[in-house]
Amino acid sequence: MAAEKLRDLSQPIDVALLDATVAAFYGTGSKDERSAADQILRELQNNPDMWLQVLHILSNTQNLNTKFFALQCSVFRPSHVPCYNKIQQKPFMSRKVVGYDDQILEGVIKYRWNALPVEQRDGMKSYISDIIVKLSSDEISFRRERLYVNKLNIILVQILKHEWPARWRSFIPDLVSAGKTSETICENCMAILKLLSEEVFDFSRGEMTQQKIKELKQSLNSEFQLIHELCLYVLSASQRTELIRATLATLHAFLSWIPLGYIFESPLLETLLKFFPLPSYRNLTLQCLTEVAALNFGDFYNIQYVKMYSIFMGQLQAILPPDANIPDAYAQGSSEDQAFIQNLALFFTSFYKAIEFCSIFDIAFLLQSHIRVLESTQDNINVLLLGLEYLINISYVDDTEVFKVCLDYWNSLVLELFEAHHNLDNPAATASLMGLQATWSWAKFRSEVKHVIGGGADQPLSLNQSMPLLPGMVDGLGSQLLQRRQLYAGPMSKLRLLMISRMAKPEEVLIVEDENGNIVRETMKDNDVLVQYKIMRETLIYLSHLDHEDTEKQMLKKLSKQLNGDDWTWNNLNTLCWAIGSISGSMMEEQENRFLVMVIRDLLNLCEVTKGKDNKAVIASNIMYVVGQYPRFLRAHWKFLKTVVNKLFEFMHETHPGVQDMACDTFLKIVQKCRRKFVIVQVGESEPFVSELLTSLPTIIADLEPHQIHTFYESVGHMIQAEPDPQKRDEYLQRLMELPNQARFFAEVFLVLQFCDSDTSTRFAGSIGCSLTRCVLQKWAEIIGQARQSVEFLKDQGVIRTVLNILQ
Repeated sequence: MAAEKLRDLSQPIDVALLDATVAAFYGTGSKDERSAADQILRELQNNPDMWLQVLHILSNTQNLNTKFFALQCSVFRPSHVPCYNKIQQKPFMSRKVVGYDDQILEGVIKYRWNALPVEQRDGMKSYISDIIVKLSSDEISFRRERLYVNKLNIILVQILKHEWPARWRSFIPDLVSAGKTSETICENCMAILKLLSEEVFDFSRGEMTQQKIKELKQSLNSEFQLIHELCLYVLSASQRTELIRATLATLHAFLSWIPLGYIFESPLLETLLKFFPLPSYRNLTLQCLTEVAALNFGDFYNIQYVKMYSIFMGQLQAILPPDANIPDAYAQGSSEDQAFIQNLALFFTSFYKAIEFCSIFDIAFLLQSHIRVLESTQDNINVLLLGLEYLINISYVDDTEVFKVCLDYWNSLVLELFEAHHNLDNPAATASLMGLQATWSWAKFRSEVKHVIGGGADQPLSLNQSMPLLPGMVDGLGSQLLQRRQLYAGPMSKLRLLMISRMAKPEEVLIVEDENGNIVRETMKDNDVLVQYKIMRETLIYLSHLDHEDTEKQMLKKLSKQLNGDDWTWNNLNTLCWAIGSISGSMMEEQENRFLVMVIRDLLNLCEVTKGKDNKAVIASNIMYVVGQYPRFLRAHWKFLKTVVNKLFEFMHETHPGVQDMACDTFLKIVQKCRRKFVIVQVGESEPFVSELLTSLPTIIADLEPHQIHTFYESVGHMIQAEPDPQKRDEYLQRLMELPNQARFFAEVFLVLQFCDSDTSTRFAGSIGCSLTRCVLQKWAEIIGQARQSVEFLKDQGVIRTVLNILQ
């Protein structure tokens, strides 16, 4: 009976009965009661006339769940609305009505709004606006009904996307006027403006046509003066924390697109900088300053940018002293403190990376970036170096996302310095790097641009072509580049230490430390870590090219600390060796040879003096990784290459998880790079190494698993392929395949031996002609004989491993 009454929408719906139905859906009653309530609510929402009851429901219910039932819509994407996440966290949303396929009011606004009669549209606009004003006029009701008001704000913005500006031209003036009547109304007006900016500039794709988006953006630009005046008025006159925070959040949403005059030709920047030292507003203010820092439209506002940066750095030193331990502060700080350091990283990287290109005659020109402006005077250089020092310290924070932000900037800065260093001998490239010609060296402009100077409008511009340079210009530019390199020498040295200390794990390393501190074999590749390694490797290679001596000095210094125990940890040794391996090929050959000899010598010494299987496994994995990264050195030093390979053979008998896998993989990598060295008779040798290896093959692979044996055989196959003499090649191949070719024979013999007594098995095994086969069969006969005497013998781990190896 109650259900039929609710389904009858020819008269105003019984709100009390609807409240009871919604309560039953959310209640703790029986499953049947909730299922029945769910069925009724679905039927109501599927009724095309239900939306006509929405205003009646909102006016007569006090139940928040019922209000959301009338308003919410599953097709409205939660990710677009920051406040929506708060709604989801509330207990009463545990079984959200948002799960319904087509909700009421928002569905009508999104899909049927323009089909409604004008009086219904105007009535709904007026009602939503009035109820928002009513609820936000009073402090108590505004705080109590905040979630409901947030939802109404969303509904209003959805209406605006249809009505404004064409059919609601007075919206912005009306909103600004309402904001001046009450601080709580003003706070909600800021929330509406923020939502509107996000809808138009961030979330409009796929929601509106391009023409409509363009129209809304133009309207916001043309009427932003009123919003700008309201924001400045609030920030200068209000003492209310919530209102100031809402205003700063709204400004943050607007700063990325508003005309620059509103930022630099008004008191806005000075006002923001006044709020930065205040803890309640620090993070929001820093987010606003970051948006400003990321802007760059030429050198029109260089003075303002330098002034902003200088004031900011002065304030920052009072908040966070330069000698503060930022990683510890982050680890021990509150969520606000951590957010501050994250925002600080974004500010510095945005300010330093901000760069602008313009086009003259269809040719791309590089204008000065903010960091270039700071390089102009000594005072500016001091605050620039201080900022870089802060950023290096932030880069040590144990947070992956923070480090990614910093790493992205360090990579771009080092690349820029490297290109300048690399092209000092190329006048055209030198000028290009200073921004005086087509900037082909920059990633955004690597594609060819039209060459229109000299009548070649349809011809591609060669990378080596340049605009005419004045006499003496190149010498002056070269001097500037050298000075710039010297300017950054200190920060780059500290950056090398950072890259070495935080080097990501390369793909070749299979031994890792688990969450319990144990050394284990890696079971799954982490693609994020591999991407990070590639970026760090590229950065460190550029840093090595900029100063080989400093790179070598820092690495050897850290390695000596590992040897004397001052800095010994698994992680420190790992990152150091990964960094050493990553710069292969970046030094001159003579320097690289000397450097690598010292590194391997120290690592081998460390392996000798260090106790514990886990420690030795870590050192072994690092030795294997480092030697595998320097094939040029190995090819030039046969004795060292042979020593390394024999050491890998030793590691193939080490049963610690991951060591054997890595030894086989490293062996394959070395053979692929040095295969020719293994098939010729080296000085002091009586036969090629491949022949020596084939003689010892059964012993070398005795402890390997099947998949490891496959890798080993692949490696030897590469060696044999490098043999130019077909006759020798066939001989090596025959010797290599002796063991696999005997596999079928083994299987048949083992089957026979299991049914023979011990003496018969031993005599039969001794009669086999092949020494290798005889050895294996004798071992099998011994195991069978012992097992017949006592089954417990087969439980020994060494016996089990021997049996598995024989069967394989």
